[in-house]
Amino acid sequence: MRNPVPRLESAADIAQRAADVLSDKQASNIVLLDLKQVANFTDFFVIATGENERHMKALVKSLDEALPEAGVEPLHVEGSSDSGWVLVDYGPVLVHVFDPQHRAYYNLEGLWGRAAPVVHFQ
Repeated sequence: MRNPVPRLESAADIAQRAADVLSDKQASNIVLLDLKQVANFTDFFVIATGENERHMKALVKSLDEALPEAGVEPLHVEGSSDSGWVLVDYGPVLVHVFDPQHRAYYNLEGLWGRAAPVVHFQ
């Protein structure tokens, strides 16, 4: 029998779980930014890179499976893996999955440079 997945309560827990899921699926250059002091529309960004369309699709699917198990459902999903960018909106946490070219073009880390990085791993 499987142990139940604990419910995620805080925005920080949701953001960390999303980063962990993306890491488990080999996303690269994962950054978790704390935006609470610089934005009023969300608390955290999780930004990750998928190497290609298939990898991006697998990353988003892993989020779709893991976070609802912990009681967190997306409010909205925008973009698609074939467009090079997917945004999954969990309310206080926005997860951005980019291909390498779109990641460099949008440069969210630079745009939100005043945000406090919580986690950054290659």
